[in-house]
Amino acid sequence: MPRRTPRTALDRQRTPRRFPKFLGAASICALIAALLSPLTQAAAADSTTALAANDYCGGQCSDILPPGQNGNATLAQILLNQAFGIQPDHAEDQLGPYNNLASGAATLTDAKINDFFNDASFGVASDQVASSTAPGGRTDVTIVRDKKTGVPHITGTTRYGTEYGAGYAAAQDRLWLMDVFRHVGRGQLTSFAGGASSNQGLEQEFWRNAPYTEADLQTQIDNAIANNGARGQQALADANAYIDGINAYIDASDSGRYFPGEYVLTGHKDSITNAGTIDHFKITDLVALASVIGSLFGSGGGGEVNNALSLLAAQSKYGVTEGTKVWESFRERNDPEAVLTVHNGESFPYASKPDTAQGEALPDAGSVTQEPLVYDRTGSAATATATGASATAAATTLTSAKRGMSNALVVSGKYTASGHPIAVFGPQTGYFAPQLLMLQEIQGPGLSARGASFAGLSMYVELGRGQDYSWSATTSGQDIIDTYAVELCQDDYHYLYHGTCTAMDKVERTNSWKPTTADGTAAGSYRMQVYRTKYGPVEYRATVGGKKVAYTTLRSSYLHEADSIIGFQMLNDPDYVKSPGTFQSAVQHINYTFNWFYADSSHTAYYNSGDNPVRAAGVDAEFPVWAQAAYEWRNWDPTTNTASYTPPSAHPNSIDQDYYISWNNKQAKDYTTAPWGAGSVHRGNLLEDRVKKLVAAGGVTRSSLTRAMADAALADLRAEDVLPKLLKVINSSTVTDTTAAAAVTKLSDWVTAGAKRKETSAGSKAYANADAIRILDAWWPLLVKAEFEPGLGTDLYTAFSSNLPIDESPSAAHGPTGAHAGSSFQYGWWSYVDKDIRAVLGESVQGGLSQKYCGGGTLSACRDALISTLKTAAGLTAAQVYPGDDQCSAGDQWCADSIVQRTLGGIKHGKITWQNRPTYQQVVEYTSHR
Repeated sequence: MPRRTPRTALDRQRTPRRFPKFLGAASICALIAALLSPLTQAAAADSTTALAANDYCGGQCSDILPPGQNGNATLAQILLNQAFGIQPDHAEDQLGPYNNLASGAATLTDAKINDFFNDASFGVASDQVASSTAPGGRTDVTIVRDKKTGVPHITGTTRYGTEYGAGYAAAQDRLWLMDVFRHVGRGQLTSFAGGASSNQGLEQEFWRNAPYTEADLQTQIDNAIANNGARGQQALADANAYIDGINAYIDASDSGRYFPGEYVLTGHKDSITNAGTIDHFKITDLVALASVIGSLFGSGGGGEVNNALSLLAAQSKYGVTEGTKVWESFRERNDPEAVLTVHNGESFPYASKPDTAQGEALPDAGSVTQEPLVYDRTGSAATATATGASATAAATTLTSAKRGMSNALVVSGKYTASGHPIAVFGPQTGYFAPQLLMLQEIQGPGLSARGASFAGLSMYVELGRGQDYSWSATTSGQDIIDTYAVELCQDDYHYLYHGTCTAMDKVERTNSWKPTTADGTAAGSYRMQVYRTKYGPVEYRATVGGKKVAYTTLRSSYLHEADSIIGFQMLNDPDYVKSPGTFQSAVQHINYTFNWFYADSSHTAYYNSGDNPVRAAGVDAEFPVWAQAAYEWRNWDPTTNTASYTPPSAHPNSIDQDYYISWNNKQAKDYTTAPWGAGSVHRGNLLEDRVKKLVAAGGVTRSSLTRAMADAALADLRAEDVLPKLLKVINSSTVTDTTAAAAVTKLSDWVTAGAKRKETSAGSKAYANADAIRILDAWWPLLVKAEFEPGLGTDLYTAFSSNLPIDESPSAAHGPTGAHAGSSFQYGWWSYVDKDIRAVLGESVQGGLSQKYCGGGTLSACRDALISTLKTAAGLTAAQVYPGDDQCSAGDQWCADSIVQRTLGGIKHGKITWQNRPTYQQVVEYTSHR
């Protein structure tokens, strides 16, 4: 039966302009009483669907994806949600179980796993069928939805029908979100959804990274198909069928008036006359969507200009030789104390420091300016809020500190109770309403999988399980982006390419908006402009040795976001993936920078994907180089942006290692990651320490590995791995100051209790050890500054802070959704503090900093600096440490940390307690194999 509730009078009711004010209790009650008649739905089709015979997991595969499967809501449902908090069916029924693991993990057993996760078995038992739909009246595909979660189980007898069903189901669950993100990918969000500053920042962030024309999008498709033989042709057919399914749902929901209510609230549809259109999807929309996802989660590198600026600052402070030594010690390219995913000692050299750098194009001091993106601002686009959003978007795009997120814990069967491998893994993709990802099961000719896919790209399951294997990914961050200095000629918009003065290509987007019911932002407009060269888009202007240059960024996946479709197709093909080796072969076809993990009933595997360019000899990937033939990627063709890439064997890879962990940490020995911070303390250590202990004891179970993940998810990395050393310095003499002594006692008690940010009891909305948490949150930035700024000097300290943020506590505004994003402790100075404090204490340090900083290297002076800053921190009130925002009042510590499902549509959800864990997560243990 249809899942939606179409054709009610309320669906057609026009919503007044001032939507929030309109929703007074009396008026909405009267409206609903007058208009909401009993909803009629077609009876569910008789179904005897049984659990699938091709499922080899034995009921031991589970998953979770909050807030819920249903990401579409009619106008009536939005009105009810806004007025009374009433949720549409399956809009948030996975949020509660997800939230409850924070308090329930300590007593978790295998039998209780599905209290916190969904049963991810194939198929739906006949008594659990909520609906069975033949989309578009087709006879070759059925969409069955289960009662518990409403997940679509798509079964087709033809390949076309199966993919048509996948498109139809995607539109049922995420049509509005898909529409939003196809506009984000084209840099046209504000014109579509409104001019809110967050919308301005979002479209600017992604369009700066992938300023494609419609012709570029189509060329990507053409090249991907042409270069992949029969699989390329099949991918094209699958994508076209998928789009046909999407468009069939658009037509049905439009004529039936049960389309998402956001189309009315944003002025695209009229709720009375039904005037207006919902544009059909086309195949280039899928590439626009893929460019957003690839940019956000799978494009490591960049930041070479920022690296150059901090190097110059170090050399200015210390001289060239010593300054370079200082810079390298903070960069930690190949830190011997860094936690590794491949930890057997195998080396995979990549992007290593050359003996003698060639072709470097470091800017002249003070000459660097960022290339403007936005021009001709009018109205609300010219406000301080709007320009601030632009600055944040630019900084996010141009840094190497990409918010990777995601984690994985995988244990070989040699160390489990059953003898079968166990995996707990998934991506941290932020928290949105509706969620960026969506669940589905897809069964058809050449397709057999269940799991999560990004909305609008769900012709294949992207992260999930097959018949007898599961796979997942974390963002890896190796460097596939280089910065080139193109020498200008004639004027600022021509550059030398192989000696010829060549015009830059200007690409523009002009967006305008006016207030709508959904977004009351005043009318405004602006023009985005990017100059493109053969070496990529222009990001900065500068001089090098007095010559005027433009700095461009060239990404190996630029103009190639569509290529990865082949790898995902293979992962869904039961006739292709049958072993660890064939799994690794499949993900080699994915050019996004990801760490991929695999588990079946006997084996585990790992592979690091991405098109790693082969750089010219002597080129240092950390810094800009001259745009000259001698320093280009080997065999680089600027027309297609293709080059020679490192072979699969050179990528970190492994089969059946004792265990694997990943939390966006360093992949392997000698494999340089683009972001800074891969040192002695990394959030990957939170997993490493726990899993290593489990493996040493043996007898690992699904519940014990899940408990390890959940325990790490509540840990404060600073408190667990760095605070004990800070306290060791402070306690090297008796603390006589009463304020400092009280703070030390609170911090010590917290460390003894486990250093967790955990509620006193489930739902209390108050932390145990709350004072200690407040003190550390306040102390960390103060102690880091007091420890390092006197020695580095303000300029170099500020420059290094641009390369690597000081802190990333749960309450900080970070990640793809700003504050309340869950993911925490990815980037910070914890390794620097750890190494420096150990050095001051006289302890052994491998790969230490070039000098001692705390207290100038003396224990007593370091202790004085720590106590002084600790006293200041202890004196700050909760309201000062947690100043409040649009979600929380000042001083509310729990709320400041809490996770918010950021609204991308009309449905809102409540806050949940902080957890640092994947958004979509699997717990799997296969019992048999084909």
